[in-house]
Amino acid sequence: MAFVETERHGQIFIVRLNRPDRMNAMGSELRQGMAEAFSEFRTNDDLEVAIFTGTGRAFCAGEDMKESLEKGIVGSPDPELEDPFMKGTLEKPVIAAVNGFAMGGGFMMVERTDLRVAVPDAVFEMSEAKRWLLGGYNHGHVASLPHPVATEMALGFRFNAKRLYEVGFINRLAEPDDLIPTAMEMAEHMLTLPPAARVNTIYMMRQMRPQVAPDLAALADALHEHGDKSDRVESRAAFAEKRKPNWKGWLKPEDRYNMPTIESVRASMDADD
Repeated sequence: MAFVETERHGQIFIVRLNRPDRMNAMGSELRQGMAEAFSEFRTNDDLEVAIFTGTGRAFCAGEDMKESLEKGIVGSPDPELEDPFMKGTLEKPVIAAVNGFAMGGGFMMVERTDLRVAVPDAVFEMSEAKRWLLGGYNHGHVASLPHPVATEMALGFRFNAKRLYEVGFINRLAEPDDLIPTAMEMAEHMLTLPPAARVNTIYMMRQMRPQVAPDLAALADALHEHGDKSDRVESRAAFAEKRKPNWKGWLKPEDRYNMPTIESVRASMDADD
């Protein structure tokens, strides 16, 4: 059984994650399959719009933490073949058709798409605060969400599809039987546009996405190192073993509020220049 399946409908290409027993978690084989599917979409001149969806009760549960623990790594390694969708080099539009849970890396894949349709019961979570030493500070910012909602997202709270539709993160809600037809309607509308208008508009809209300022991104990099890194492995082990995690927090208690600052990272950036 292929972990990623594809279908062609004229100029529309459906990419479907197909590992329902693991909630389409991003293991090595699934990521390789994604890379192959989106590379085919990118290079095939007969394909213009992709619909990205999942099988079963999840769109994608994010990192395959059991595989990470087995391999002794934190996070999912890149596949041998570069995935143009994940790397941000895919020029063609992608519509997310979110059939269920979109957690962590699954949420981030929805975030990478241009248009989004979801079933009302779909559940979304940006899980970085649960797995790393810094929560997903940038995701609500990139989505232009109000600061309290972006903070809620960064702290790993769960959202349902209706809530994200109300704040503008999702374009359409559709019942399960109507999910792919709704996404197909959106794709077919895009195909009625002059080709240059479709291509140029997607390009322009992507350029207009909010971005985190370089000094804030540098501060985030520093904060990713600020704490006891063994907690990153502990979070995954506790999840896999279905137990409460035993956090350490910091290597030294005095480090708790001895944080890197904007000024310190700016000075480091100036020194590198």
